[in-house]
Amino acid sequence: LMTVREKKGRLHGLRVAIIGDIAHSRVARSNIVAFTKMGSEVILSGPPTMIPIGIERMGAKVTYDPNEAISNADVIMMLRIQKERQENFLFPSEREFARFYGLDTDSLSQAKDDVLIMHPGPLNRGVEISPEVADGPYSVILEQVTNGVALRMALLYLVCNRVKE
Repeated sequence: LMTVREKKGRLHGLRVAIIGDIAHSRVARSNIVAFTKMGSEVILSGPPTMIPIGIERMGAKVTYDPNEAISNADVIMMLRIQKERQENFLFPSEREFARFYGLDTDSLSQAKDDVLIMHPGPLNRGVEISPEVADGPYSVILEQVTNGVALRMALLYLVCNRVKE
């Protein structure tokens, strides 16, 4: 949220697409809560096997068509496939995942002209996001990671300092 607010100047009224392995992602859930509380519209997309049943109750919309999620998005956050948290593979292959749910320059053309591309890392280049998009002019991935570390450090400092008092 810090990175989006720095770049966009606001959070309210933004369309945020979160695409990928929603079911196994802590990042997805925390961002759904945070962005919706701040007045953003959150759209989730991914294979049906990677979208938890009832996740709409958290305030997000769900589409299995990533192009619909990307359409007119202000922010696109891609999530990696978290194989280590899956008991069974929930999609046929990485190649198929990349083809249908990966973000590349073609699919990016449907977003707004000033879209922000995010990814909490680590990313799998060529699977959930193409190298051209990850390293492209719309990417704020490095700033997102840097801001996340700084914010967590500040929160830990505040919590630890409060304990001393």
